[in-house]
Amino acid sequence: MDLLHEASLLAAQVWHYWIGVPLAAGGVLLVVVIIAGYLKKVQALKYPRNER
Repeated sequence: MDLLHEASLLAAQVWHYWIGVPLAAGGVLLVVVIIAGYLKKVQALKYPRNER
């Protein structure tokens, strides 16, 4: 029973580190997309397109 318990603890630790990478990358990507969208909107108001 100890071996099974240790294996489950090891799997939990490996899962913990594995899920951290995509969560961190997704968080960074989300911040970049929000900043880019904000800048695009601000620039669109400052420099409107002259569509004729």
